[in-house]
Amino acid sequence: MFRFASPLFLSLLVVVCFVIFFKLRKKSTNIIKVSSLKDLDGLFPSFMVMLSKFIPVLKIISLILLILALARPQFGDKKINVTTQGVNIILALDLSESMRALDFKKDNEIVTRLEAVKIVVRDFILKREGDRIGMVVFGSNAFTQLPLTRDYNTIAFILDRLKIGAAGPSTAIGDAIGISLKRLEDIKSKSNIIILITDGKSNSGELSWQDAIKIAVQRKVKIYTIAVGTKGEAPFLVDGLFGKQYVYQKVDVDLDALKTIAEKTQAGFFQAGDLKSLGQIYEMINNLEKTKVDVEKWVEYKELYQGLLALGLILFLLYIILTNTRFLRVP
Repeated sequence: MFRFASPLFLSLLVVVCFVIFFKLRKKSTNIIKVSSLKDLDGLFPSFMVMLSKFIPVLKIISLILLILALARPQFGDKKINVTTQGVNIILALDLSESMRALDFKKDNEIVTRLEAVKIVVRDFILKREGDRIGMVVFGSNAFTQLPLTRDYNTIAFILDRLKIGAAGPSTAIGDAIGISLKRLEDIKSKSNIIILITDGKSNSGELSWQDAIKIAVQRKVKIYTIAVGTKGEAPFLVDGLFGKQYVYQKVDVDLDALKTIAEKTQAGFFQAGDLKSLGQIYEMINNLEKTKVDVEKWVEYKELYQGLLALGLILFLLYIILTNTRFLRVP
């Protein structure tokens, strides 16, 4: 399908047509008075004289090409309605201080728990099609980072910029579930899920996780829970007397609570101790949670303006050079 992305610029062609029309109607006053044209009848105009008549045409063609380039011609498929698999998903991500633990590896490089989660979640997001995905982050408090959307590039962009401690040092799991349930009310769907990712124990917030899952059960929202990190102590990079050094600290994750949340909402509980298992968990969720929805799908249009712009500029530059050199007009 061919289209112009900015068709309003085509109205400039009307202006060009009016200018040409008035130029043709206007009689030239640049004449030379001679006593007789009799001796000039047999003269044949030179090539340069004939070529000079096409110089104004060169300018008109270049202007038309530049206007067409401004209108941005594109070629691609038109918008179509397709039936695809999709659900409403809220990603509830723990940003508490314990997510600084360095017990994950990516390509033999040690990364924090949050960085490991980002890697896998980004891949999960870009594999989804038709889903609306939102993001809630939590620490001592919970808040909406991004409402439900199908703009996966924006979700990935926001995900990359999440910082540990942005929501406080503690862990408010109940508030995170409560805010996530609120966001799922924004856009109705037959299937709603929350993916709760944490490495801690609920020790903050106004809403308890027990009360939060009661609301989730009433609304038939599934909550998949993922416990991130290894059991027991985990290494942290801290500032010491002699610079940066690793210290081992115990991270208290409430596995029983996470299992209960998943069971009560008829979802699943997972435990990820490394990047591979974390990726496998998201692959399982990706395969489990699918439902048919109608969405509008666009195939990206290929831009065609570059050739028109280049040709238009070349012709206009040629017009300027010729009118100021070989075809220079003296008033």
